Amino acid sequence: MTVILVLLMFGTLIAIDYIRNRNKAPQTAAATVPRVATGISLDDFVEGFHVPENLRYHPGHGWAMRERSRLARVGVDEFGAALLGTVDRVELPKPGHWVRQGQTAWSFYRNGEKAEMVSPVEGEVVEVNEEVMRDPSLLRKDPFGKGWLMAVHVPDEESVQHNFLPVYLVKDWIRQSAERLFARQPQLAGPVMADGGRPIESLTAGLPGSSWTELTKEFFLSK
Repeated sequence: MTVILVLLMFGTLIAIDYIRNRNKAPQTAAATVPRVATGISLDDFVEGFHVPENLRYHPGHGWAMRERSRLARVGVDEFGAALLGTVDRVELPKPGHWVRQGQTAWSFYRNGEKAEMVSPVEGEVVEVNEEVMRDPSLLRKDPFGKGWLMAVHVPDEESVQHNFLPVYLVKDWIRQSAERLFARQPQLAGPVMADGGRPIESLTAGLPGSSWTELTKEFFLSK
């Protein structure tokens, strides 16, 4: 039921995007792909979470950045990384493996529990981040930098664009994600922000493993 509600919310956001843009000339894939950020602005933060504007986001809290033609680097956004918290192990597909957009692609392990995430893009894995596999803490410390997960060859760039969140709706989506989390687990709403309004290392550190698994399923859209 929760996955259905999330998908309905995503559908509503897409409908709003269509209504706003139906009279505008369509953009090419090259015009909508993300570029490397040149700095961090206060405008890049929503509810304390860093949300770089140069990336594209999938509703399952994965991000993608186009590095060059048909090559995307992907990872977990900061909300997702904070929800995961301190993980013991990151399990990534091997180079050569084909990942499908919106389907389970990688896993995280914490205290014997497993959380899965769906891929934000579709294509062939050409490289994985060996460093984050050796040191999973990088995922939380630097989710958009050293904590990246994979590089993927994306043959049909235009097709995957349709399943990214519309750029101007991303901040509202993160805000709604935070509100849903705190409504789902009210005990998290007060103490999760450290000084300066930034989220603590793990939003779910005090929750039982089963609750962590269920929360990640809900927000990551995994089965």
